[in-house]
Amino acid sequence: MGRPVHINRGVHINRCVRIVKGVAVTLLFAVIALCLAITIIPPFLDRIYYEGPVSRHYDGAHFLNPDGAIETPAPPGTSRQGFIARWLVGNDDRPAWPIAIAVKPARPAPFAAPRGMVATWVGHATVLVQAAGLNILTDPIWSDYASPLPPLGPKRVAEPGIRFDDLPKIDLIVLSHNHYDHMDLPTLKKLWERDRPRIVTSLGNDAILKAQGIPATALDWGQSVSGAALNGLAPQAVIQCGNYEHCPDYRVHVTRNHHWGSRWGTDRNRALWSSFLIETRAGNIFFAGDTGAGDLGWPYEAKRYGPIRLALIPIGAFRFWKGQMASDAHIGPAQAVEVFERLGASTAIPIHWGTFRLSYEQWDTPPRMLELYLRCAGIDRKRFAPLRIGQSLPVPTVSPVPIGAKRCDERAIRALE
Repeated sequence: MGRPVHINRGVHINRCVRIVKGVAVTLLFAVIALCLAITIIPPFLDRIYYEGPVSRHYDGAHFLNPDGAIETPAPPGTSRQGFIARWLVGNDDRPAWPIAIAVKPARPAPFAAPRGMVATWVGHATVLVQAAGLNILTDPIWSDYASPLPPLGPKRVAEPGIRFDDLPKIDLIVLSHNHYDHMDLPTLKKLWERDRPRIVTSLGNDAILKAQGIPATALDWGQSVSGAALNGLAPQAVIQCGNYEHCPDYRVHVTRNHHWGSRWGTDRNRALWSSFLIETRAGNIFFAGDTGAGDLGWPYEAKRYGPIRLALIPIGAFRFWKGQMASDAHIGPAQAVEVFERLGASTAIPIHWGTFRLSYEQWDTPPRMLELYLRCAGIDRKRFAPLRIGQSLPVPTVSPVPIGAKRCDERAIRALE
């Protein structure tokens, strides 16, 4: 009777040995895979989007801000790694946002009148500007998530202010940089397949688009391109447009701002970021893109191209801990008002708020704070008033911005901290 027990015990021991060996082999392969990942993945993700001559904002490998590097400090009393981990899992004590915001989508006209200009806020940094027969989109995103791995990452709380199928034919897209909430490849691909729009961006971003079969024109700060050249005509061709519909009589200037770029972390600053000044027969349009303050000299640079009828200026995602009023990468309402003044713009629309929960402020803190800072500067609210997502603004013609009595309610501002 003892012999079978001895045999079973031996079988059991052999089975345990095989399991231990299997686990050991698995662990060995896991360690090897991890080592290979550490060695291979960062260079794989560190794509080279651009190669060109060294300049004051390009060192031959990476772009930089000549007015100072972007710093991303952690909230007081915490580590940067711990803060990022809590942010990723949603355990960073951010004020709650609404789950959804009611939106009444607009149905834009096919194009604006010859000297007319109409702007419709689609959400975040996406605005449809219709000017002198042109239809222009800024940083278009119709996706539900601003993320490389949806459904992970920031989710849209408000539907786009224009249904994609209700968009008029798009003539021009300006694309500020390669972050996912600004360079949304699924949307760009749909727009290219439907309308074949001209796309203007800054250096390096065209390589990302080209990999998706989307052609684009990439320029450095201070460079420009005419609508004629974008449409295959002689750069200085005289354009005659009887009805102005989709008339390529415009010029896009790529202008400086203060930000950074990355798709995967390890490819940081391999492509350039920018703002834009678009000259049209209806007047000049300035799109700030995504930006911090930096030296705040860049609004003056855009102003040199002439009076600005419409400016699109970000006011949100500026707060990463309680009381913060701006970050290196994002201006808040106080600095947005200063940008508006330095541009000398006639009318502005606040953007980059109320669509994706990216930072610490409450959903409606940016527009409420903006109104208070406009009072501090003595600027009439209607000159820089927030729109509802889906709301259209017939942009007034250029006129000087009168400065009235300055009434600064510091207590009300602190209440929004």
